[in-house]
Amino acid sequence: MTHGDRRVVGVDIGGTFTDFVLLAEGGVPETGKVLTTPRDPSRAVLAGLRSLLAGRGLGLGDVALVVHGTTLATNAIIERKGARTALLTTKGFRDVLETGSEMRYDLYDLFIEFPLPLVPRPLRIGIKERTDYRGGVRQPVDPAEVERVVQTLLGEGVESLAICFLHSYANPENEERAGAAVMAVAPELPVSLSSRVLPEIGEYGRVSTTVANAYVQPLIAGYLGRIERDLAAEGFRGAFHVMTSNGGTVPAARARALPVRLIESGPAAGVQAALAWSRRLGRPDVVAFDMGGTTAKMCLVQDGRAFWTSEFEAARVSRFKKGSGLPIRIPALDLLEIGAGGGSIAHAGAMGILAVGPESAGAEPGPACYGLGGEEPTVTDADLVLGLLSPTSFLGGVMTLDRERAEAAIAKRVAEPLGLDPVEVAAGIVRVVTENMATAMAIYAAEKGVDLRRFELFAFGGAGPVHAPALAARVGIGEVVIPPSAGVLSALGCAIAPSSFDYAVSHKIALDAIDLARVSRMLEEMEAEGVAAVREAGLGAPVVHRSADFRYLGQRYEVNVPLPSRALGARDVPRLGEAFHRTYRAQYGRDIRDVPVEAVTFRVKVASPSRGLAALGSPPPLAGRPALKEHRPVWLARRRAVRSCPVYDRYVLRPGTRLEGPAIVEERESTTVVPPGARLRVDAALDLVITLPRRPGP
Repeated sequence: MTHGDRRVVGVDIGGTFTDFVLLAEGGVPETGKVLTTPRDPSRAVLAGLRSLLAGRGLGLGDVALVVHGTTLATNAIIERKGARTALLTTKGFRDVLETGSEMRYDLYDLFIEFPLPLVPRPLRIGIKERTDYRGGVRQPVDPAEVERVVQTLLGEGVESLAICFLHSYANPENEERAGAAVMAVAPELPVSLSSRVLPEIGEYGRVSTTVANAYVQPLIAGYLGRIERDLAAEGFRGAFHVMTSNGGTVPAARARALPVRLIESGPAAGVQAALAWSRRLGRPDVVAFDMGGTTAKMCLVQDGRAFWTSEFEAARVSRFKKGSGLPIRIPALDLLEIGAGGGSIAHAGAMGILAVGPESAGAEPGPACYGLGGEEPTVTDADLVLGLLSPTSFLGGVMTLDRERAEAAIAKRVAEPLGLDPVEVAAGIVRVVTENMATAMAIYAAEKGVDLRRFELFAFGGAGPVHAPALAARVGIGEVVIPPSAGVLSALGCAIAPSSFDYAVSHKIALDAIDLARVSRMLEEMEAEGVAAVREAGLGAPVVHRSADFRYLGQRYEVNVPLPSRALGARDVPRLGEAFHRTYRAQYGRDIRDVPVEAVTFRVKVASPSRGLAALGSPPPLAGRPALKEHRPVWLARRRAVRSCPVYDRYVLRPGTRLEGPAIVEERESTTVVPPGARLRVDAALDLVITLPRRPGP
């Protein structure tokens, strides 16, 4: 967790707040939270670090490792604020970005829209070259042609370049020659080669991912470089790592080379913390639920392992429709993201129906109650009007919330147009956002074939503990766990995450004709590179996981099967076939044993040992002050009335404490709501464990 007796800091930038956690070996996590500065997120990072460390008599020179999670790459793609990018591809294939998979995500929508490509057609240039699917170079690339094209593109103001030739996953020679030609005439131009970004079969996914990498590369490189310079100026001499979508960290230099792997950086950090807590508590089946200021994220953890994927989408045209976004093929935790956060804006829809999100007030201007210029009513405003949040205890009293502004915004924008009472509308806002999340969670679980009633809801994020009990009741989950420092748990996930490096190479071959020597050699080469990278990161001895994607001959999609850590032998072939049949049957409910099996892609993941929570101390309950802070009027939805509700100080609650709902428990970074009829107990690790009644609460 630390280098010697020095310290680790985790930093997570969200849409509304930037969170910080400071860890020392065997010590209690120290936390901090500041408003995000969207125009330049590094400002909030530096300001928050200074405040966190100075308050403890420390400086950045006392920190061994800073790990940073960010949504900058994601936001750049969604908001189309990346670099002016060009694409060099095989002549005749410049339109792959628009033809895509040739599938409609909604068969019955006559006005269906697809995401606009990140590279406009005039900047997509076909180059005369050809490599066949076996890796044979049929037509070498002409460096002179590439140089002429690049000089023209520079005149068009191109800031980044993607190169994706047909079948370069089988042989990167032509891409490498083209890249060298670019360097000869434009050595400062960032270049992304698909054979380095994604050496995998599947033309549309490969070109889309490579283009996304090129599109965000100048932005990420500039941002990370700026933070590194600012940290150095403050006396920092340690290592600077960045969270990636797979739940691990990489040094900033690798993040600059492959910034596309940062697209799910922030959400992955929270899941990493949930995994560590799951192992620590012996709770193998949990739903990690992170509700922040802008979005809510969910990830299923089954048998102590999070679901993961090698493909997801960014910038969907239709937020909840698969196929409506840009495909990104990278190793990633399988996350569900919903436009439901504390800053989600409520409005009266065109049909006179209350709607919430997906638009968010963010940090600028923020919810109306922040008093920073926001005029739109949000979920946080509704929580405040209903009494779920305290106007004077938010962020430990550092930030005061304005209840009158919140109620005025709800009245003006929603209640008056709908002819309703503002408090009733606030309750409706909470019900709608809960229903949105519950519907998405139920569909997500059904797609995975899991019964949510067997799971516990592990809730964190600034808004998560407020809304988790109602969400759990709605989907049939009976128990909710709120860890200490829940409001900054993603930053904690950054601080404890292992370094992790993923490699993949496509090599399509029938299982019964597999070249074991070649495959073993490929795996060993990837493993050697990963082992060297983990050792360079200096976070522990490398742990290696090998796997392969298999499918039935003629199918389009694959399933991943673990491989032995040693060289493959003849006896492994039938075992792998049987493992594939079992995995396929578990995922799809049947197997097809009379159809040949083929391997498509071989993968190696090398990581440092998991730096879980075993070494963390728990903050001791404070003595000398009462646990009961006050009684506060709170709107209870089931009773449709305001009732006086006890409010407790979480820092005073001791292990074994039991409370009956309705009740509210406050800490600096979040507030936990215990519904009527629910029971709360504090476990030995100071988690709040809420057992829900059979009937849903508010």
